[in-house]
Amino acid sequence: MSFVHRETVRFAHVDAAGIVFYPRFFEMLNAAVEDWFAVLGRDFRALHLEDRIGTPTVRLDTEFLAPAMLGDLLDIALVPLRVGRSSCNYRFTFTGGGMVRLKGQGVLVCMDLDAKAARPWPEAIAGSLRAALPSDLDDGVA
Repeated sequence: MSFVHRETVRFAHVDAAGIVFYPRFFEMLNAAVEDWFAVLGRDFRALHLEDRIGTPTVRLDTEFLAPAMLGDLLDIALVPLRVGRSSCNYRFTFTGGGMVRLKGQGVLVCMDLDAKAARPWPEAIAGSLRAALPSDLDDGVA
C-alpha cells in the first residue's frame, strides 16, 4: 500500500529556466517522508522532540526521467519494501501529468538522537510499516 503526498512545484523549487533544480526533489521527498510518518502514527515533532528519535536517510538511488516545471502538480508515492529492526527500505515515485518524473529507492534508519546510534523502530511504527508492505514481496522483513 503506497502513501501519496501531493506537491505543487513552486518558484522556490526551480532554476531560471523554470525546471525543478534536482536538489529540490530531495527536499520534496523529505517533506513526503515527514507526512508519511504522521500517517504511520507518529509525526516528526513528536518523534524528534518527545521521543528523541530521528529517521535519517542513509541511502538514495535516484533516476531522473523527465523534467518537472513551475506549476506542475506532482504525486510522490512512497512504498516500504523491507522493514528491518532499525531500517526501512522504500521505493519512491514522482509522477505528474501522466508521466513518471523521478523514481528510486531509499533507506531510512531509526536513530536515537541522544546516543547518535541506530535503535529499533518503535513497535507502532514498525507495525504500520509492515502493514503497508506490498503483498507481492516475499516477506519484506529482515
